[in-house]
Amino acid sequence: MHVVATELLHYKPSVAVWLAYSEELCEQAADEFEKAWSYLGDRSLDVYRYWGAERNLDIKDVHDGFMIAGLSKLYERTKRDSDFITRLADRASLVVIDEAHQAVAETYSFLLDFLVERNTHTDLLGLTATPGRTWDDPYEDEKLANFFNYNKVTLKTEGFDNPVEHLISEGYLANPKFRSLPFVNGTSLSNYQIKRLATALEIPETILKSLSESVQRNMLIVDSVEELASRHKRILLFAATVQHAKLLATVLRARGIWAASISYETEKQERQHIIHSYKSDDSEPMVLCNYGVLTAGFDAPRTSAEVIARPTKSLVLYSQMVGRAIRGTLADGNSEAEIVTIVDTQLPGFRDMTEAFVNWEDVWKNEQKIPTIHGEIYRKAAQ
Repeated sequence: MHVVATELLHYKPSVAVWLAYSEELCEQAADEFEKAWSYLGDRSLDVYRYWGAERNLDIKDVHDGFMIAGLSKLYERTKRDSDFITRLADRASLVVIDEAHQAVAETYSFLLDFLVERNTHTDLLGLTATPGRTWDDPYEDEKLANFFNYNKVTLKTEGFDNPVEHLISEGYLANPKFRSLPFVNGTSLSNYQIKRLATALEIPETILKSLSESVQRNMLIVDSVEELASRHKRILLFAATVQHAKLLATVLRARGIWAASISYETEKQERQHIIHSYKSDDSEPMVLCNYGVLTAGFDAPRTSAEVIARPTKSLVLYSQMVGRAIRGTLADGNSEAEIVTIVDTQLPGFRDMTEAFVNWEDVWKNEQKIPTIHGEIYRKAAQ
């Protein structure tokens, strides 16, 4: 947000556009910009909110300020009204992509063709904790690095091997304590499942469903949560399927622990109520079970423990799940966090968040000289 504010201070009038794919990320961006601008701003600016079904926007009203756009909403608007995004591009001096590892996906690239490539003065800044697309597909990772002209801006500090160690030492991140609990499934994978596992980008749903129905595995998960609840007040649990999240929440409630489940099936009002309760100051230990919705953009700093019971081949996804529990004391979080990963011994997986900071280094090494704009480095559309 400091970069965004600097851009708006430098160019008057101008519009900074922030792209995010979820309503939670959009809300967070709007709140954080207003907070930053209250300290750094030199004039009254409009904050244009363009996400969700209830919000609309007339491009004639967008002149000077910060626009947060939901990816799907802007994409649908552009398909039926290209004049909207063309005129927005003429006024934008900066475009920020949240979760930038998705930048080369079709929807993002479609919008960026309009917003960035149209004007040589428009800067592009991507934000991600995982600068890669996949774990084992160098071609996809190379596409992402090439898109940003191989320019990855990473925090570098003397005496630390990676940004995580430095941010932990300063209190911005909690110190994560990783613990793996191996689970040996009594049922061996079939030849067909082994072949699918080798070629698929992610763990096949049939395997996830089978794991979610394992009584022994579920008791291992429940026992882990109960043990963590003796030391932690807020615990996130990442389940293997929607039904798995519901089942685990039900079992935990039956055993006397406050627990709720959230998935893409949860109604918006119920979802907001559950999250509000989880974020409250109530001293009772609470467990939030979820599948597929709290991996990014969910900000609950009091969360100090996690159980990752969703196996994944995606280092991006694993890192995002870990990231929900590691807000440090300077971010209203905790000094330490416990991350328990259920390791299914027949499946690929990850054990440590720092893998994300070294896994993709090789694809970013084809460095090019990129112009510097008032202290920050951007990819210029002209290149």
